[in-house]
Amino acid sequence: MPIIINLDVMLAKRKMSLKELSGKVGITMSNLSILKTGKAKAVRLETLEVICRILECQPGDILEYRD
Repeated sequence: MPIIINLDVMLAKRKMSLKELSGKVGITMSNLSILKTGKAKAVRLETLEVICRILECQPGDILEYRD
């Protein structure tokens, strides 16, 4: 898939665990894990917005397109 999810990179930069992000965003650990591993087929813009707010980043810091 040419869309790469860099959620693990942003979590490391912010020194935050997936569990901590899950609690702050209000999404289950399993759903965040699916997103983090790149197995998600879609992500709601509302979810992306909350993740960006919590991690203090831009959507482009999490989503990357590779040809």
